Amino acid sequence: MRPLKIAEGIYDVGVKDWNIRDFHGYSTYMGTSYNAFLIVDDDKVVLIDTVKEPFTDQLMENIQKVIDPKKIDFIVSNHAEMDHSGALPKILHRIGADKPVYCSKMGERALSAHFNTKKINYQVVKPGTEMKLGKRTLSFIEARMLHWPDSMFTYIKEDGILFSSDAFGQHYASHENFDDEMGEGLFEHAKKYFANILLPFAPRILKLLESVEAMDLTLNMICPDHGILWRKHPEKIIQRYGEWARQETREKAIVIYDTMWNSTEKMAKEIVDGISYTGVEVIPMSVRNWHRSDVVTELLDAKALVVGSPTLNNGIFPTLCDVLSYIKGLKPCGKLGAAFGSYGWSGEAVKILNKELDIMGFERIDDGLRALYVPDEKALTEAYGYGVRIGKAIKSQG
Repeated sequence: MRPLKIAEGIYDVGVKDWNIRDFHGYSTYMGTSYNAFLIVDDDKVVLIDTVKEPFTDQLMENIQKVIDPKKIDFIVSNHAEMDHSGALPKILHRIGADKPVYCSKMGERALSAHFNTKKINYQVVKPGTEMKLGKRTLSFIEARMLHWPDSMFTYIKEDGILFSSDAFGQHYASHENFDDEMGEGLFEHAKKYFANILLPFAPRILKLLESVEAMDLTLNMICPDHGILWRKHPEKIIQRYGEWARQETREKAIVIYDTMWNSTEKMAKEIVDGISYTGVEVIPMSVRNWHRSDVVTELLDAKALVVGSPTLNNGIFPTLCDVLSYIKGLKPCGKLGAAFGSYGWSGEAVKILNKELDIMGFERIDDGLRALYVPDEKALTEAYGYGVRIGKAIKSQG
């Protein structure tokens, strides 16, 4: 990735990571980018965020293509996570170790903990602080818990550009750089990012969106630290964030399951057909074949989660433990839940699944459906009927 001029005197000097395939358990099958932004103004030169430490040299090469890096006057750290701050000590070593790093109060704490052997000139900025660069003015907006306590946004009011850290981003590496160079598929990448990283903080996101709206900011461009930049219709991603943060659902169910000797899978297929019969959209997801992060993405706007597992060692299948643990950590809400499974001896799986759904705060349709060993014609008919019941429950809630 070469420097990308996004406005007069403003460049994306970040890097693209084409090969990363996992980010904290999130499947990044399209890679990602670590965007960093260089502002060259009349009086000051500023770098907003850095990159993951292994990409330090690429970042420096990109800066050098624009300006002598030693001319950078200070760095703004919007977010202390290591994919954006990892290169910070080495960058300071090259541009001048005493040059200030502006960050939030919690940012200073996090960066100090990360680089506890480094003497760095941290300068804490309060929300609303303004800083003149020449013809441009930076201001800082608190974005606590989007998605770390230190997070903040940096805004250039003269250009209407918001540097939004991890908000509004996507784990996506592409030869395209802007939203107008892509189709609606971009929102699927943004949806996955929201579902897997920002969903636990949905209430805070709603409050932030309200406060930003009250500021009446001109937003000509939103520049996140990951993925594509929003220059054509930045209002569209803000609208989607509102929908996702409100956890708006539609008539949709996902059926996640694993199977031992195909008995639970046979039940799953009948349940899926029953749900589909009611006119509700339904997606069957074998957890051996669907990544946990894709399950959560589909769950974001689904009204119901249906979970199936055979009983193994008086418990549920390990693959379901993985996915359910991941879902619980992301705290989705406002869902219906249902459980099913086959068993041979004691049959605890459905009871355990019900408990997991209760812990997540889902409204259970009933106590679930079980089938002994291989489901016979009667059991398969019951599974189809169970699917119909689930579909009707979804439709009754609108």
